[in-house]
Amino acid sequence: MERPTPGGNRASRGFTLIELLVVMAIIATLMTLVTPQYFRQHTKAKETVLRHNLTSIRQSLDQYREDHGNNPGSLQDLVNRRYLREIPLDPITGKRDTWQLQTADEQGLGDVRSGASGEGNDGTPYADW
Repeated sequence: MERPTPGGNRASRGFTLIELLVVMAIIATLMTLVTPQYFRQHTKAKETVLRHNLTSIRQSLDQYREDHGNNPGSLQDLVNRRYLREIPLDPITGKRDTWQLQTADEQGLGDVRSGASGEGNDGTPYADW
């Protein structure tokens, strides 16, 4: 005849409420440590895409100027002449029509800046990029 262990047969009872609460508290603590880092990396990735898109537009502007001897009238001219496949997305605003177009001393489009409000991780406003 088997003798029951003190406290009964624990394996058949499952987890106690206290054990579940301790595990949930550990998971919550880990989440509070991980979540801010995740959002920082997400913002950093958006900023990297923004810098890349600005570089692509500016290179296309330079190529257009070299080929045609003047500035394009708009970003759509760069698309129509196949310097760009499409107008790039501003990843901060999530739109393609928020680019701030700056005219050159001559006629036409001279430069492009982000239309996003706020500052990047380096402290500079997106509008100055």
